[in-house]
Order: sequence, then C-alpha cells, then structure tokens
Amino acid sequence: MAGFARTLAHAEGLGDPASRYAAMIEEAAGQIRELLDELTLVSRIETGRYEPPLAEADTAELARTAAERLGPDRVSVSGAGGNVRVDVEAIERAVSSLARCALRHGGLERVELVAHGEALSLSPITTSSAPVVLGTQLRDLGAAVAVRVIEALGGSVALDAETLRIRLPAY
Repeated sequence: MAGFARTLAHAEGLGDPASRYAAMIEEAAGQIRELLDELTLVSRIETGRYEPPLAEADTAELARTAAERLGPDRVSVSGAGGNVRVDVEAIERAVSSLARCALRHGGLERVELVAHGEALSLSPITTSSAPVVLGTQLRDLGAAVAVRVIEALGGSVALDAETLRIRLPAY
C-alpha cells in the first residue's frame, strides 16, 4: 500500500485533491510502519529476545540525528558528547520519540537536547507531560518504547525538575 501511495503521490497530472490524498496515505503508511517497528522492538525486549547490534557512538551525534527527525525548528542541540556503546538506530529513534513526546504532550514549540559526556538532557519537560515522557502513563507508545529500549541497553531515564536525564552505557 505504501509503495502504491508513493507512486500516486508523485504521479504527474494527478491534480488536487487527489495528489493531497495520495500524500496523506503515504504519510499514514509511514506512521503505521513506524508503529509496527516499535511494537516489534518492545515485544522482543519484553520476551528477552532483544539482541541489539551494539556499536560505538558519540552522544552529541546521536542527539543531532534524533533532532533531525523532528526538524531544526523544533529541537536545538548543544553540548560535548561522549562515547557510548548502543544500538545506534534504536537510540536515535528513542531520543527522537522522547523529544516528540515532550513537544506534543507538553504543548511546546521547541525543546533542547544537550549532550553531557555519556548522558543527554532533554528540556523542558512540563509537569503534565512528565508521566507520559517517562512511559508511566501510556498515552504515547513512542515514549514508552524509548524508555524500555534505553533501559534494555543498560541506560536510564530520570526526571530532574524540568529536565529529562538520559544516561547511556559508556564505551
């Protein structure tokens, strides 16, 4: 379905509103694909079948890549990173999901990711969004999966006032 929608969205002469509908279908198919990927990952974690492809990565680079998924106007990135050993793709997706959750459930326009050696901090986290971002209130599957991924890799997620502290395993 996604391939068919992509073909339609880029077809010449389709015209409005059909081209807009095709683009909406393509976007929805991508969201469903991401949802299935997240469900598969958390299922593997919960059943003890998660065998992450560990690789060395820099936390500042992980933060930049995660922020790119949401756009530079939504997430600013700063700080000096440190070397960690993680499932790079899963951590990039997890950090991006946590930032998206903070934006969506906090009613925010922009958040900041700061690399501090092997840790990242995400702020601000509003009082109303904190339980959702921490995955304790299951209103955002992406955030709940993100927390489980970070913990499955030996990291931790904790709230410190309006800042989410994400600690990753050092290399």
